[in-house]
Amino acid sequence: MPEKVVVTGMNIISSLGLDLKTNWDNLIAGKSGVRHISLFDASNNFTKIAAEVSSSFEEYAKKFIKKRAGSQMTRVTKMAFVCARETINASKIDFEVQDKSRCAVILGVVNAGNSSTEKDTTVQNTIFKSMTNSMSAWISLEFQLMGPNFVVNTACASSAYAIGLGYDMIRNGQADIVIVGGADSIVNREEIEGFNSLYALSVENDPPEKASKPFSLNRDGFVIGEGAGMLILESETSAKARRAEIHAEIAGYAITSEGYNIMAPMKDGEGMAATMEKALNNACVSKAEVDYINAHGTSTELNDRYETLAIKKVFGDRAYQIPVSSSKSMIGHTIGAAGAIEAIITILSLENGILPPTINLDQPDPDLDLDFVPNHSRKQDIRVALSNSFGFGGHNATLVFRKYQP
Repeated sequence: MPEKVVVTGMNIISSLGLDLKTNWDNLIAGKSGVRHISLFDASNNFTKIAAEVSSSFEEYAKKFIKKRAGSQMTRVTKMAFVCARETINASKIDFEVQDKSRCAVILGVVNAGNSSTEKDTTVQNTIFKSMTNSMSAWISLEFQLMGPNFVVNTACASSAYAIGLGYDMIRNGQADIVIVGGADSIVNREEIEGFNSLYALSVENDPPEKASKPFSLNRDGFVIGEGAGMLILESETSAKARRAEIHAEIAGYAITSEGYNIMAPMKDGEGMAATMEKALNNACVSKAEVDYINAHGTSTELNDRYETLAIKKVFGDRAYQIPVSSSKSMIGHTIGAAGAIEAIITILSLENGILPPTINLDQPDPDLDLDFVPNHSRKQDIRVALSNSFGFGGHNATLVFRKYQP
């Protein structure tokens, strides 16, 4: 029998906090991390808001990163490194007693963050700061891990893909422990102007906390977020051997390509539906077992409409009984980090029996009529949950998590 794959460590850095507990407390309280942009002067941009990580992060990172290494990392690479260090600490792994050739690092990375807002880039460090693989490399170097160490770029689904690939490595017997996740920041003038030109971003700048409103009638685009999410995936055998705390089981996943359009999802959510169907089949989970869906839920016209249609297509009448919520309503769209951060939120929902809300759902779209857990978190015991990620280029991913049963 293939190994069960379990999650034995997690951490989040986002606009809602620099650690897992602070993030979770703020998420279930329905707080927004969206503010006016401080990383550059956005006064001439159509979009002047983003869900930025606290300015205190740089000082916080100094506790974890040596000065020389820090000078070769971008701010977002530091987020990845610090988030991974804290995840490993939480999981209580001692790599010195592990077979390091069977410990891997797989991250979802869209860019290294060496943009116009990055400070202190020089001729000597520009190459290191620009290497997208540097995020996984620094983590592997820190713990002298000798298993595979690489990154995958599938736009907004990148770190969901990384989780799936890590799952496969353990199921196939190639690794015992895989550090997976992602980090991203595109809070810079050039990328905000680029997304504005595609009419993808919200331009409702005041108040910023109200701008990200997935599934609402008056939604007008997504809000950029930034941060990092990291998980420790481990074979059940390895986790039990070291008496690790197990947070959840990954029951399975699916990744697909729509082959349709570089930006728009397949009409009526057909590609999204096919991905969810395939994930359930791969996980050997029936539709009747699904208790919650953490939606991709970007707050754009097409994504929210088509994801709703896709859920109805997959679950039929039962779709109306499944709570669905979007964490992006609070932390914005963290791009390459989104799949990992939202996977962690999904696992926390399973562990704690609390569903995070979709905030700012004050004007529901009558066409989008599912239970989107509006505005307030909800206590509810759940045993199986999905986490969806759908990226530009037709990159789709659905992860299936199950409450762990020894």
